[in-house]
Amino acid sequence: MLDLETYNLLVKAWIGVAVLVFVVSQKITHPYGRHSKTTWGPMVDNRWGWFLMEMPVLIIFPLLFFLGNAEKSSPSYFLLAIYVLHYIHRALIFPWRLNTNGKKMPLLIMFSAVIFNFINASLLGYYFGFLGPKYPSTWFYSTRFMCGTVVFFAGVYINFRSDTILINLRKPGEKGYKIPKGFLFEYVSCPNHFGEITQWIGYSILSLSLPAACFAIWTAANLTPRAFDHHEWYRQKFPEYPKERKALIPLMI
Repeated sequence: MLDLETYNLLVKAWIGVAVLVFVVSQKITHPYGRHSKTTWGPMVDNRWGWFLMEMPVLIIFPLLFFLGNAEKSSPSYFLLAIYVLHYIHRALIFPWRLNTNGKKMPLLIMFSAVIFNFINASLLGYYFGFLGPKYPSTWFYSTRFMCGTVVFFAGVYINFRSDTILINLRKPGEKGYKIPKGFLFEYVSCPNHFGEITQWIGYSILSLSLPAACFAIWTAANLTPRAFDHHEWYRQKFPEYPKERKALIPLMI
């Protein structure tokens, strides 16, 4: 069993990898979705790729949480529940909402996402299962918990509504891309990414834990470069694309 000091060193090292990935991602456009390329090796169906890369979280986090001997409390179960609910949506619902029949992603991308999710779920599950503090019941009434919860669910709403707008852009049987409009798309190219980053910042606030902060950093490291890639893609593909739109954060960047 890892002691807290060793565990924290591992989490900090993983944060260091996130910083490195962020830097490298400024130079490389990851080849999936609208940027998909066959030059990255064998391909897998887009929907099954999403399912397989998100599914490990639904197993690993709860397994470690319940196997661990750390004392659990109601706030601990709440933290587990909202995390698992997110990945129930990501693994079991979201892929089948997509109108992407025939689209594929590189198997390499899927496997890298599996590894990413395996490590993050393991760090969080181990912390809350074996090392985490027992949150007192009064945690529900603390300022940090209430603020974090508001930020988390605001991010969930932004992400879900933005994804829904994107999914509904393409009618059944339709192919190609369109300029998304409405909601936060009037301000940024990727409000879905903005929402997801916001969501995990909220989770780190309400849990006040290093692994949750690590996951928020990783989410930003992955999605920020992707938002800029999407933004540039829109501008190149559509000459009429609104010039006032930012890439990720309304009115800022």
